[in-house]
Amino acid sequence: MRRVFLRNWGLKLFSFLVALVLWLTLIPEEKTFTEKNLTVALELHNIPSGMEVVEKPPSTVDVKIRTPRRLLEQVTPSNVRAVLDLRDARVDVQNYDLNESMIKTPQGAQVTEVRPSQVSLKLERTVAVMLEVEPQITGELQEGLGVVKIEVVPPQVLVSGPESKIDRNAKVRTTPVDISPLTQQTEIEARLILPNPDLQFASGQTAVRVRVLIQEDKTEKVNPEKKE
Repeated sequence: MRRVFLRNWGLKLFSFLVALVLWLTLIPEEKTFTEKNLTVALELHNIPSGMEVVEKPPSTVDVKIRTPRRLLEQVTPSNVRAVLDLRDARVDVQNYDLNESMIKTPQGAQVTEVRPSQVSLKLERTVAVMLEVEPQITGELQEGLGVVKIEVVPPQVLVSGPESKIDRNAKVRTTPVDISPLTQQTEIEARLILPNPDLQFASGQTAVRVRVLIQEDKTEKVNPEKKE
């Protein structure tokens, strides 16, 4: 038996190599596959109305993709993404599974693995409240002038945000209003500053009018930082 295999071994090896080259040459390119590892963006879709994400999952996930060799260079992080659909998410659920069907790839590519297989995130209900606006006054009036009253129009604004981030006693401040050049009653527009970056202006209003009432020869000035 050994002699059979060793007889004309050089010719047999040559034949094998020729057959291998022909196979590699003639096999359709779309039938040769390879694998590629990518780190891709994780997108959150369909966050339920009236809810907000307060603890976000990782911004990326790792995927292994099987693709025809001819498509290898076309499969990149720019056209592959992971989509986590939160349509049925609830505030009491924090762990969400990831699987191959959630990965969007170019046609012809197939996802074989996703890491991690689960991510954590936290949802909270959105709450809207009216908060008082507090003007931020800087500077001093010229000698002989005094502030009689400082008014804000409107005095309150509607803000919204996650339930745990809402402090009903907090105040929305204005950008600094310099009263040093004023000599008479004046209205100045000032932008609003939220007390917490997790909040937003629910009504879309981002500025107010600060009305400064001034009186000459006032013997007892009102502290301009306090609103009467």
